[in-house]
Amino acid sequence: MYNMNPDLESILFQDNPWLLNKEPSKEPLSLWLESHLPDPYIPRGVGASMEHRWGRTSRAHLVIGPRQAGKSTVLWAHLAKRSEPVVFIDCEQQLVRQWCSSAPLFLRDLEKLVDSSVALFFDEIQHLEEGGLFIKGLVDRRQSAPVFVTGSSSFHLGARTRESLAGRVTRSRLLPFSLSEVTSQDTGAPLIKSRKKKEAFERHVTVGGYPNAWLSEAPEPILRELVEAFVLRDASDLFKIARPETFRKLLSLLARQVGSLVNLSEWASILGVSRDTVRSYLSILEESHLVGTLQPFVGGRRSEITSRPKVYLMDNGLRSLLTRDFRPLTQRVDKGPCLENWVYTELAKSFRYTVPINYWRSTSGAEVDFVVVLGEEILAVEVKASSIRHPRLPRSTRSFIEAYRPVKVLMVNLFLDQTEVLDKTEVKWLLPWELSNEITKMIND
Repeated sequence: MYNMNPDLESILFQDNPWLLNKEPSKEPLSLWLESHLPDPYIPRGVGASMEHRWGRTSRAHLVIGPRQAGKSTVLWAHLAKRSEPVVFIDCEQQLVRQWCSSAPLFLRDLEKLVDSSVALFFDEIQHLEEGGLFIKGLVDRRQSAPVFVTGSSSFHLGARTRESLAGRVTRSRLLPFSLSEVTSQDTGAPLIKSRKKKEAFERHVTVGGYPNAWLSEAPEPILRELVEAFVLRDASDLFKIARPETFRKLLSLLARQVGSLVNLSEWASILGVSRDTVRSYLSILEESHLVGTLQPFVGGRRSEITSRPKVYLMDNGLRSLLTRDFRPLTQRVDKGPCLENWVYTELAKSFRYTVPINYWRSTSGAEVDFVVVLGEEILAVEVKASSIRHPRLPRSTRSFIEAYRPVKVLMVNLFLDQTEVLDKTEVKWLLPWELSNEITKMIND
């Protein structure tokens, strides 16, 4: 009779104490599930939007995003709400990785522990050698219970198996806290809530939204450890990068050039590596959800830039760390790039994978910071961190309105909050802390 490795058994029983209860009751199970939630727990928007899909048993439900963004927590919250048995599997453990090398052999062992109706939760699956193929095998052979998966990078998980996972996986991307998430529990009269949101924005634009950093009174060391973990563990070990210090320098370079057009040759010269190396590193940063790359919006005019992308960091706290500046926004000499990067992160969190975010720029230099196509409607977003007392549109914005007739233009700024109409386009001068509300309205409409 086959016996499981005793050390592997110990890991599984330690991680899943409910397995040892002869008659597991709802109360101990619920307490175990809820014990994985932090205090305080801040609800995540992705959980609310995905719960109806996470109940499907014929799929694996994959939550991807940067390390320490709260991927495991959002699934623990969902599982605690279900209050049903689940087997937790920590893919960082060496014995677990060996166990998960073959779906049929894994399932052979699993049937000695639980019946086929029990859900599975694989945490940090990027550590498996062939994570995508393994999940494919599980879904094909075990469709009576959902499979939940987290991964800090889609690079390894999907590199060779994305096609085979089609129809077998739901994907959700979880980024660090958005401003709307960290203020979702605020109460009080409208004026008080608005004041609280403004105060939260002033911290969010500097500290960013990584949960541990946001909830800490000393976020800088936490963010430093996060960068070191990525550079030394993910970059060196997972992605086999031979020059981690160059990789670190690229991150710092990107932090100072957010919103600029990508110039691989210039960056390669600064870093002392080839263009192909910079391109490879940039791809890894994007796949790891630390960097977002924007392609130009092409509306058919010959005078448009059509090839060079822009790049932003996915969290302002990381940018503050990499630029060594945690001062409030109003005291910073780079408050323009700082606010622009923050607006990008909020747009990315609002739209997730649903629609791409672009920028527009003509060969003559006219530019709109962000362009989002929602069906047949166009949304343009401009960011102005300079002192503005009167609503006067830049010439670039007027040119874009004349050419493309966007349904709405959001002028995100620090002073004005008013609306006007120009050639049937609604132009809304918007305070940053009201951005998420405006985007939510557009998505729901």
